[in-house]
Amino acid sequence: MIKLSVVIITYNEEKNIERCLISVKAIADEIVVLDSFSIDQTQAICETHGVRFFQHAFDGHIQQKNRAITFASYPYILSLDADEAIDDALIKSIINIKNNFNKDGYYMNRLTNYCGHWVKYCGWYPDRKLRLWDSRKGKWTGINPHDKYELTDGDKNTELLSGDLLHYSYNTLNDHYKQVEYFTTISSKAYFEKNKKAPFYKLVINPIFKFINHYLIRLGFLDGKSGFLISKISAYATYLKYKKLRDLYYQNTTK
Repeated sequence: MIKLSVVIITYNEEKNIERCLISVKAIADEIVVLDSFSIDQTQAICETHGVRFFQHAFDGHIQQKNRAITFASYPYILSLDADEAIDDALIKSIINIKNNFNKDGYYMNRLTNYCGHWVKYCGWYPDRKLRLWDSRKGKWTGINPHDKYELTDGDKNTELLSGDLLHYSYNTLNDHYKQVEYFTTISSKAYFEKNKKAPFYKLVINPIFKFINHYLIRLGFLDGKSGFLISKISAYATYLKYKKLRDLYYQNTTK
């Protein structure tokens, strides 16, 4: 049986972290938390659960997640966000995998709870994630804040596990809007650094398409009020990302 390190990054996650830690107790040989100097009770909660707790200044989701892996004692990693937990079916799948880890990585479906509603449509489920892997065969990549783990030789030697990764995303609409503000600031800066452009039509066409895609094409209307709100706010986030990107170009051309 392989030894498994569960790796989590945190910042002010006192509302979420205990649920996450409890959910992995049955499958973790160690739990590693890399924290960005939280000012709430995150560290105290982690210490009561016997995790290996480290701190480093946050310099990007991708950078921090790759750094967190270096603190793990074992190469086999289950990477979670603090607002995630694993259900019983996924626990059983991972226990089986620990006895026969014969792939480079394992995918799992993520099911998101939005203001008390489990979202099955809007393109949010199955939100397939590669979260269990041999860390010697890949790394975190993407464009902040949208990170993804990529295996060096592609995804040819992977498998989808039974069970769900439970994502407790937003308790209120205000939580959603706060994250939109935060994420669009990060993503617009990342786009700017990569010299991506934001022509005016993207402020109009892309948000409309985003809403249509989530609400109609991906059947968001079947999630009722939650589906409408998710589609609307996703469209707004698309608009805001490109507006902030245009503002960055304007600010840098008028200096």
